[in-house]
Amino acid sequence: MRARQRTTSGSPFEATFGFARAVREDNRIIVAGTGPVEPDGSTTPGGAAEQAARCCTIILAAIEELGGSAADVVRTRMLLTDPADQDAVGAVHARFFAEARPAATMAGVAWLCRPEWRVEIEAEAVVRQ
Repeated sequence: MRARQRTTSGSPFEATFGFARAVREDNRIIVAGTGPVEPDGSTTPGGAAEQAARCCTIILAAIEELGGSAADVVRTRMLLTDPADQDAVGAVHARFFAEARPAATMAGVAWLCRPEWRVEIEAEAVVRQ
């Protein structure tokens, strides 16, 4: 049995709130809710599409660091603060995950960790062994 593995992305929330970006247990990788955070800790500029692309980029980097790929993604959850952003975020989701076609949820929420965030995304992957 392989030891539990964790990875971080450098988000300031990880240390402050005490969590890992992603955790791998056996062949399953679970990625925490991922906001549009730039390497310097600032929020990704632009609208929902730009922010969703940043979230997906961070998610895939975490999955790849733990031995998976976009093709292994089986579940995603997209949280939006404005329902008008659903088409833009959905198009970005398709760009990153259309090949895997994961089970996906898109839901509206009242707020996210930073008021300028329009989207937060989480994912799960099952690595084929």
